[in-house]
Amino acid sequence: MTTEDKKIENSDRVKAKAKEKTFQRRSTDKSDHLVWDKTGNLPLLPLRGVVIYPNVLLSFDVGRERSILALQKAMENDNELILSGQKNVEDLHPEPEDIYDVGTRALVRQILELPDGSYKVLVYGLERVKIDDYTQVKSFYEVDYTALPDEDAENTPSLTAASRVMGSHFQTYASLTEHVAPDAVTLILNESDVGKAADLVAGQLRINISEQQELLQTSSVVERVRLIIDLLQREIQLAELEQKITAEVQFKLDKNQKDYYLREQVRAIQEELGEEADSSSEVDALRQKLDESGIPEEHKPKLHKELDRLSRMPSHFPEYATQRTWLETLLDLPFGRMDKEKHDINAARKILERDHFGMEKVKERILEHLAVRKLQLEKESDHKQRGPILCFVGPPGTGKTSIARAIAEAVGRRYIRVSLGGIRDEAEIRGHRRTYIGSMPGRIIQGIRQVESDNPLFLLDEVDKLGDDFRGDPSSALLEVLDPEQNNSFRDHYVEIPYDLSNVLFITTANTTDTIPGPLLDRMEVIELSGYTEAEKIEIAVRHLIPRARKRHGLTGKELSIRRPAIAKIIQGYTAEAGVRQLEREISHLCRRAALAIAEKGESSLTVTAARVPELLGNPRFTYDIAEKTDQVGVATGLAWTWAGGDTLTVEVNVMPGKGDLILTGKLGDVMKESAQAALTYILSRAEDLKIDPAKTREQDIHIHVPAGAIPKDGPSAGITLATALASALTGRAVRHEIAMTGEVTLRGRVLPIGGLKEKSVAAARAQIKHVLLPKENERDLSEIPESVKEKLKFSLVDHMDDVLSLALLPPEEPEQDTLE
Repeated sequence: MTTEDKKIENSDRVKAKAKEKTFQRRSTDKSDHLVWDKTGNLPLLPLRGVVIYPNVLLSFDVGRERSILALQKAMENDNELILSGQKNVEDLHPEPEDIYDVGTRALVRQILELPDGSYKVLVYGLERVKIDDYTQVKSFYEVDYTALPDEDAENTPSLTAASRVMGSHFQTYASLTEHVAPDAVTLILNESDVGKAADLVAGQLRINISEQQELLQTSSVVERVRLIIDLLQREIQLAELEQKITAEVQFKLDKNQKDYYLREQVRAIQEELGEEADSSSEVDALRQKLDESGIPEEHKPKLHKELDRLSRMPSHFPEYATQRTWLETLLDLPFGRMDKEKHDINAARKILERDHFGMEKVKERILEHLAVRKLQLEKESDHKQRGPILCFVGPPGTGKTSIARAIAEAVGRRYIRVSLGGIRDEAEIRGHRRTYIGSMPGRIIQGIRQVESDNPLFLLDEVDKLGDDFRGDPSSALLEVLDPEQNNSFRDHYVEIPYDLSNVLFITTANTTDTIPGPLLDRMEVIELSGYTEAEKIEIAVRHLIPRARKRHGLTGKELSIRRPAIAKIIQGYTAEAGVRQLEREISHLCRRAALAIAEKGESSLTVTAARVPELLGNPRFTYDIAEKTDQVGVATGLAWTWAGGDTLTVEVNVMPGKGDLILTGKLGDVMKESAQAALTYILSRAEDLKIDPAKTREQDIHIHVPAGAIPKDGPSAGITLATALASALTGRAVRHEIAMTGEVTLRGRVLPIGGLKEKSVAAARAQIKHVLLPKENERDLSEIPESVKEKLKFSLVDHMDDVLSLALLPPEEPEQDTLE
């Protein structure tokens, strides 16, 4: 038998058995009313999650065995049964105490058997009843009941007003929702029986089971109407709020739906192509990696929570990629993985000597560090040595950056370099908060992640060129990185958990310490690297630059030979630097000329001599000042330090009729102008001893000029040179031309120490100076001057201006003479 046949049979059976209930007539003074029997016995069918009211049609499914038996019993008993709600909708086998004692007597209007053996039932509520007793509980429930008639049902003015309010509210509610049919609104508004209208309204409300049961149990019509009015007001407010929220987000729905559908399409395509990543396997792999990592145990619970959050997140969500990237970055960090260090001091010395010439201070400091580490390991010392934080300061091209790589090889550490030049954002050091779009770790953590080791050599290049702006001060962020007391728990904003940097060997480089903030400079051990002398540059070229250039250009030693005099000529005429970068470029130029000659002209080799340098490189681009050949009045030679090393400085003084003014030219800085004024004050204060006429001086202007005029000059070290030139011009005594000098002068004539003595001495020897006057306090720096320079110069130490004048000026009785030989 088909489902349709069963439906027809059940319908015929309902029609055959359905009949009108026997009425009991009760007479009154004015009218007769038809009422149902007040007591009876009927089968009970417990309802789950639904309540039926009198005068309301309800359709529901019946599938439990006990409920089906009760339904079959009802079909044998005029199609009537009692419907009452369960207190717990999850209970499949409720006991009598689990069923509400107030329910509804209902008439079964239609039954349809479904393919799975359950039934679809349509019932009509007849009246409220109270369950008095359970007379059958074995196969199904059968109960005695008592009808609960409506109370306070008389049409009083207050009830009529309440009924109208209820109708008005229901109209408003129906207009705000979509589940109320228009016919239902018309039926309720036209219903004259207030109690029946209240039940009809209650059947249309979307309220919870407890509130539905409360309305069913309320037999007072007045109280029931008031409860319904309160519920309608609440539902109206909620419906209005829903409409408002819907209106606010409606404009976003189209785009969100479009994005969703597109993502679903992409995901479906990826699945067809086999490209869809299995997010669960990704999370499992990350979880295993976390368990095996060296992350401190106190931080692992937090990461496990983040992994759980990731596992619950759809893979196509943007947050999924952000969360996964953060976890992968964190798990890629070494956390305790360290390379085995080398402690062979002799091998380390060979490596350092192999790659770099000179730089003795740097090499000795690294070897000291290795020696300490070796002794600690041999004696199994528990004291952990803090890695030194070195700062190499020197002119450009002196090998600061390249020696760091050699140091890493010598100590057996991995090498990572980060350039700090031009960085203005603190986040470059500490990282960005991971909540920001495009966030990433700072450069420190990125470097550690790149080398996969907790003890690399970390080079922070150009630390003196850090900037700052509204985004923060990166030099302040470096304080924690470079402080041995703090860097064992460095916190990157992106990583969020502390990271130990105490095993890292930090090396920084700078051209000057003037622009490094004081607190940052205080945390570093500064090692100064001075410029190379000409002899040192020649050795560097022969040992390193020329072989490297030949290899880079595909040449052999036979194909290109550069003589030492040619290298010296290149240094003198084609470079002006303290380092060797320009020299390396000029050597590369020679290699290219040699390659061209061999490839184009068929020559077998090229030998570069001093005579051929102009032919191959063009005319010299630089010239150096040479010492004056004669003693002159008002002209003195000083020594200066520049970015390219040392240089000589000529000071010229002329006296002319005027008003006693001091004229300064030559693009002098403020400090140098003040030095000139101090020098003049001192000379005039010694007018009597120097036989200078003060009255005559007041009628003269003094003009001081320091060539070349286009080059800026500043600093106090030209003080004694200015004073000597002024004394020569005002006394008419010539200055010895073979003497050069450097030192700061005070108003009382004291000579104060200066810096850059090595570079200045090299410049003096190059200019063919024979005699150099130095402040006495610079005697300690004479050991830094190369022996090849000391052989060419005589050094005199002075501590007062009187000593300078006695050595530099010719005696007054001695006429000016030409000393050119």
